[in-house]
Amino acid sequence: MQTKQAVIFDHDGGVDDLLSLMLLLTMEHIDLLGVTVTPADCYLSDATTSTLKLLSMFGREDVPVAKGTLHGINAFPADWRAQPKMCNALPMMLTAKANTSQISELPAHEFIATALKDADNVTLLMTGPCTNLTAAMDLDPNIKSSIKELVWMGGAVHVPGNVSMHNHNTSAEWNAFWDPIATKALFESGINVKLISLDSTNALPVDIAFLERLAAMREHAMADLAGQFWALTVNSIPAYEFTYYMWDVLATSYLGLPDGTIQFEKTELDVSVDEPNAGETFVSEGTNNLIDVSVSVNKDVVLDYVASQFARDFNKRI
Repeated sequence: MQTKQAVIFDHDGGVDDLLSLMLLLTMEHIDLLGVTVTPADCYLSDATTSTLKLLSMFGREDVPVAKGTLHGINAFPADWRAQPKMCNALPMMLTAKANTSQISELPAHEFIATALKDADNVTLLMTGPCTNLTAAMDLDPNIKSSIKELVWMGGAVHVPGNVSMHNHNTSAEWNAFWDPIATKALFESGINVKLISLDSTNALPVDIAFLERLAAMREHAMADLAGQFWALTVNSIPAYEFTYYMWDVLATSYLGLPDGTIQFEKTELDVSVDEPNAGETFVSEGTNNLIDVSVSVNKDVVLDYVASQFARDFNKRI
């Protein structure tokens, strides 16, 4: 019997994060040790409720959930943070139960530190800012030896960022921008980082063709809910500024995709912590901050994988 891969999932509650949780829960080879929520691209109470309801749908009321108490430097727009509230208003979510007994008494960063101290060879999946992890390493630097790898959706190395603010030059990606000091600390930590950056996620816009593909599978409850979640993003980011991409979903898919689907280049990176390019992740030779940066992806393989994982019902984890 193949040993399952232990995973701790830290997310920040947006539509893409909730879809990532759904996707992760379809993966039979994953042993989910816990879910932590960063109050970044969400309001914490709504994102926690969404998380608990999705876990309940999958019959995973055994998974602890820890709420983040740490806040970054540059807040996400309020309209984006309200997305979990809209998700919770969907009929399937309204009828799902949230088991609040799953909520840990520990704040998220302390939960991560404790879980890693008692485990080994753990994969961390982060689809929000990295603040909880860097704070956990501050509490106990020895937990780094328990981390097999960190898969983080963050950064923009060879492409423009997606931060469009009055005090920014658009060079940064939002997860890195929310807490650039933590981002810099992460890159300097020496842990094995697989950076799923905008360099690769730009190949995966959420377009109508993909939504139609999900709609054709709506007899499956999971595909139906995924399509409804993604439909909420159509007007969440104005098209004249951005398109919604499978940012977090690509990072999560990495755990189940065939080797080579995402191509990486080992790169020395640094991070700016000041205006006008706070959170910019850039090549800086000589730093010894070696990061595996995703530079390209086989789009069709990813789309086929995501569609196949969602083509099922919640009571059939096949």
